Amino acid sequence: MTLNKTNPSKTKSWESLQSISENLKAQSILSLFENDSHRVSSHTVKWEEFLIDFSKNKIDQSAWDALYSLASECKLEEAKKSYFEGATINETEGRAVLHTALRAQNTAVRIDGVPIDEDIKAVKEQMRRFTSSVIEGSHKGFTGKSITDVVNIGIGGSDLGPVMVVDAMAYYKNHLKVHFVSNVDGDHINEVLKDLNPETTLFVIVSKSFTTQETLANATTAKKWFLNFAEEKWVANHFAAVSTNLKMIDEFGIDQKNVFTMWNWVGGRFSLWSSVGLSIAMAIGYDRFEELLNGAQGMDEHFYEAPIALNIPTRMALLSVWYNNFLEAETEALIPYTQYLQRFPAYLQQAIMESNGKGVDREGNEVTYQTGNIVWGEPGTNAQHAFFQLIHQGTKLIPVDFIGFKSSLHGDQSHHDKLMSNFFAQTEALLNGKSAEQVKKELISEGKSLQEINALLPHKVFKGDNPTTTLLIDRLTPYNLGALIAAYEHKIFVQGVIWNIFSYDQWGVELGKQLAKTILDEWNTKKAASHDPSTKELISYYRQNS
Repeated sequence: MTLNKTNPSKTKSWESLQSISENLKAQSILSLFENDSHRVSSHTVKWEEFLIDFSKNKIDQSAWDALYSLASECKLEEAKKSYFEGATINETEGRAVLHTALRAQNTAVRIDGVPIDEDIKAVKEQMRRFTSSVIEGSHKGFTGKSITDVVNIGIGGSDLGPVMVVDAMAYYKNHLKVHFVSNVDGDHINEVLKDLNPETTLFVIVSKSFTTQETLANATTAKKWFLNFAEEKWVANHFAAVSTNLKMIDEFGIDQKNVFTMWNWVGGRFSLWSSVGLSIAMAIGYDRFEELLNGAQGMDEHFYEAPIALNIPTRMALLSVWYNNFLEAETEALIPYTQYLQRFPAYLQQAIMESNGKGVDREGNEVTYQTGNIVWGEPGTNAQHAFFQLIHQGTKLIPVDFIGFKSSLHGDQSHHDKLMSNFFAQTEALLNGKSAEQVKKELISEGKSLQEINALLPHKVFKGDNPTTTLLIDRLTPYNLGALIAAYEHKIFVQGVIWNIFSYDQWGVELGKQLAKTILDEWNTKKAASHDPSTKELISYYRQNS
């Protein structure tokens, strides 16, 4: 069963939302609180250790109801069934989308009639054995020493997910130092290699095809560096691979028992739950990796079963559609109030923009409405001293997700209270702003002259009415992190369903790769290729001066 192909802009709900949005544009969020004494409770969803407060958004119940109707008209429930049961919803690549199966305790899903449950369990057990041997020290390097450093070599989903989780779970890390190399820029890998000991370093090469240019270049550089100190036969002890290209892996010298399979029904940007998460399991131990999976599974079940009004990922997605398509928001910001989640916005940039940055619908027609979201952010409170000026007093509508935790991990309550006072104050300030009357009183109390007051007044007024969603979670644990990531994954899915696009291919990534290969081949063969005048001149200048 493939996904329904409904043009959302032709639905009755879409028409209703356009009418509702025109009315709401003229209303302030504060007025919505004034008109609904139960607004906070009716716009708050609680699930396990999560509380999501949607009340500070420019949306009322009539808009929510119309969005729920839109989801129904776009056959969201049928789409969820197809998603979880392994239908070929990635139609352009002929694949199922089953990262959810990786974290299920048991799954009856079949691909082309073949059950996948046992394969998943086998790879998990292989990961458990291998990571345990490295962590406990029984896996030895070429001089008999245990591994101290692990280098994950990948790019895109083979890097962004693992590096984000390893950063986020630093509190739970063991003694292994885990490093990440992704950029084909040689300075990246050489900076990492210069501080490593070849006797105690393990490289994990993550590439489904084992042909990705950036990953293969970095893997080859790592191998050359290693062979400056050891014989070829010892490559087997110091390199592992997550891939399906057994021939090239064998030629590289990696021991087959240290090769972890990938499946084509797991997209790269949703692959951290698979063997791509090997570096995560080595950083925090396999048991905690399983806790991460369990948290994601918990959110999977919530997403699949919870009614729409209480469904966290669905409401997040519909709110995003509301801003993107009816209130003309150009971007969305994500501000985690924990340094541990410093890579979370970057991770979601790929997950969201690579998934839903599509300009044609599921029937191949150009869309006539906005899709995708431009996503950006940094941790609070750093973000407050960087770009919050734009959010507070700029000209753009920027919905913001604030992600915070009730408890700190190290238990420094003084620091955490300062952090969280900013967390709550910022959403309050963005909602309420500061009126001209308030500013005037402040300036008078400071002894400013009338001339000074008139000059300063317009610059110190905050209009407020800036929308925010608050995600308040008890504690940053592997389980809760897994649930948080899964919530945003399902948000992506719902948006794709509503927008009638394919969220799980990424053809836009391919063109640049193809042209880069053409240019590199041109340099290697010294046979000129065809380029536009600008590119031709730039290449000529580079070759003359490099």
